[in-house]
Amino acid sequence: MANKVLTCLIVDDEPAAQAVLKHFISMIDFVQITSVCSNTKQAQVALNEHNDIDLIFLDINMPKQSGLDFYKSLENAPAVIFTTAYPQFAVDAFDLTAVDYLLKPIAFERFLNAVNKAYQQLINFENEVSNSILVKSNKVLHQINLSDIHVIEAFGDYVKIHTETKTIVTNSTLTNFLNELTASNFIRCHKSFAVNKNLVNVVEGNTIYTKTQQVPIGQKYKATFLEYLK
Repeated sequence: MANKVLTCLIVDDEPAAQAVLKHFISMIDFVQITSVCSNTKQAQVALNEHNDIDLIFLDINMPKQSGLDFYKSLENAPAVIFTTAYPQFAVDAFDLTAVDYLLKPIAFERFLNAVNKAYQQLINFENEVSNSILVKSNKVLHQINLSDIHVIEAFGDYVKIHTETKTIVTNSTLTNFLNELTASNFIRCHKSFAVNKNLVNVVEGNTIYTKTQQVPIGQKYKATFLEYLK
């Protein structure tokens, strides 16, 4: 993440405003312009062509469609910093969870502060995603933090994911599910079970206890499991 670059889209109908934003961005080494658009129609085309845009610098008062209406229309929208000469739309902008709202003429220090905020939000989001897994169960998608998973249990052609508060069943084998996990703190302790090493409270004989689960240790896995715990 230290070398992450924010890819951005500039949407503004005024060439002078575009020039200011391009100049400011040229002074920041972790921001890269993907496209510069003069209206929301061009912006929609750019978003369709580039699915990796992290941030939009979006003017509000533009012909045919306002920046606010355009942003409301987007699905899975990138983060947005509104850039406008009109202070009266600030509440509406922040209702759309805008990163920031910059009033023209924009000072570079204020611009940099907004960009740093966007960068930090992206880092936080990507960290959350890398420490979670998306699981489909009964046609519903669940995003589960890996640190919340106590035990993963084989269940025929499915696995049961046990957290402290719930159990989610999803179509997968235990082996395949463990291969999907990015965290290294899950270890198989039985042909039908894997546990989160960080949530093991007690190991007694051939039984593992987490806060909410009691799991057997298979003879085949015992030596490797005990060594892993060390």
